[in-house]
Amino acid sequence: MNVVLVLSRKTGESIMLGDDIEIVVLSIEKDTVKLGITAPKAVAIYRKEIYLDIKESNLEASRSVMSLSALSKLYDKGKT
Repeated sequence: MNVVLVLSRKTGESIMLGDDIEIVVLSIEKDTVKLGITAPKAVAIYRKEIYLDIKESNLEASRSVMSLSALSKLYDKGKT
């Protein structure tokens, strides 16, 4: 079960995720919030829409690999 935490932050204030990820509110203008994220280089940070595109591309690629694997097995059977 996922936990949802709703926080109010002002410009310059931040939240911490664990010990080494900090999210800072840099500015708020009309309906846009600019965030700064400080995290270790090993942590991948993506906008959600980009993350979902990557996830879908990886899923499609894995389907291709599975299909190629099945074709390879059929090819190997034909050799005998």
